[in-house]
Amino acid sequence: MLQPVVRLVWLGQVPYAELLALQQRWLRRLQAEPGPEAGALLLCEPAGPVYTTGLRGGLTSEETARLRALGAEVRPLGRGGLATFHGPGQLLCHPVLDLRPLGLRLRTHVAALEACAVRLCELQGLPGARARPPPYTGVWLGERKICAIGVRCGRHVTSHGLALNCSTDLTWFEHIVPCGLVGTGVTSLSEELQRQVTVDEVIPRFLEAFKETYKCTLTSEDSPS
Repeated sequence: MLQPVVRLVWLGQVPYAELLALQQRWLRRLQAEPGPEAGALLLCEPAGPVYTTGLRGGLTSEETARLRALGAEVRPLGRGGLATFHGPGQLLCHPVLDLRPLGLRLRTHVAALEACAVRLCELQGLPGARARPPPYTGVWLGERKICAIGVRCGRHVTSHGLALNCSTDLTWFEHIVPCGLVGTGVTSLSEELQRQVTVDEVIPRFLEAFKETYKCTLTSEDSPS
């Protein structure tokens, strides 16, 4: 049986707005008329600091002004979850997928994203990574979150996804309560392995984990479309 095909699009280090714009184009395409592909796997490393909030908010107007004064963007999004941070040294993965050819529902899609991040941590030499149930959705090493997950799904098509800390400057997280979880911390691959781990280093292993978990074939082209 042929596996579903997913287009791989690696944007490199780009402004967060560029990722959102490409995500919107793929959303319109898949929701208008299903094509031969199950969708696209959009990957990038944010070029600058961005705080995002989900459908439940997470920041007051005063907090938003304070974060912008630090030199960061603040963007409200239509994903699940509360406030989090995106920036250089972080792998952003936005799978824009029609779940039907993949045989998934929203809950199993979220579980699959968690499984990808757990597998990547294992391949990097961190066997202690674990997914936890809501409200702790994401991937954790002990009480410190290494990967945040927030998704949206409409008409069977997903958007947004995961943010995995590779060599992220974790001090940016000190200005918010990440995902609204008081008393928990954040970490990164570099912090845990005590060496510099770049986004470029982890991408091949992440793609391996994605193909295994989603049971799909990845194809890539020069143009992100």
